[in-house]
Amino acid sequence: MNGENGRWLVYKGASFDLWNPDTGVYYASVDAEAITHHLQDKRQRQHRTSKSPFSEFTVEHIEDPETLPCLNPRIAFRDITNSTNTRTVVAALLPGELVITNKGPYLLWPKGGESDQAFLLGVLSSMVLDWYARRVVELNLNFHILNSFPIPDPGEGHPVRDRVVEIAGRLAATDERFADWAAEVGVPVGSANDEVVKHDLVCELDACVAHLYGLDEDDLAVIYETFSETVDYAERHAAVLTHFQRLLE
Repeated sequence: MNGENGRWLVYKGASFDLWNPDTGVYYASVDAEAITHHLQDKRQRQHRTSKSPFSEFTVEHIEDPETLPCLNPRIAFRDITNSTNTRTVVAALLPGELVITNKGPYLLWPKGGESDQAFLLGVLSSMVLDWYARRVVELNLNFHILNSFPIPDPGEGHPVRDRVVEIAGRLAATDERFADWAAEVGVPVGSANDEVVKHDLVCELDACVAHLYGLDEDDLAVIYETFSETVDYAERHAAVLTHFQRLLE
């Protein structure tokens, strides 16, 4: 159990999956006090370097050890992947109080809040975005590639964007480890753990993301018919199409 005897889990890419923050496969464990001290010292040094992502944060934020990314939920993605895997972009919201190897790069947020995190996670976890990613990813997904992904964002208050936030928030907040994060997003914890509910939400999410990209029914047909040479996505396509048509009404 994470946190027992003052130790934290060390995650690797296989430690998480789509809408699953904990597969039970770990890299190691580490002394929590020692690793947080090390990471805080490293962050303070990197903050002085303009090329460091930590340089975008205020000094007050960096100097406060309570703002260390490892203490709170964050979005990570698998570094090792390819265009023939079942899915190419494998991202997840991980719980706090754990650390990750470099095979699970994670996102920092100098601006924006939990709702923005939920929205981005929803887009990244959709088959719509993944279809695009499979055209540009060969063996690894790094920030150079990730940063080039087109993310459709009409801004807060857009009904479909808000629905993406709600769906992704519900899918990500699997248990009480995400209680504070879920409260900020405005969703209940564990509300999508039922497999039938989860499947329906995942299909609706695809429909919402497709709508935000400005796709039509012909585009959806291309995505699900060409996504894989070995997996038939006809059933998922039909479910997504039902939600998509409702959005057009």
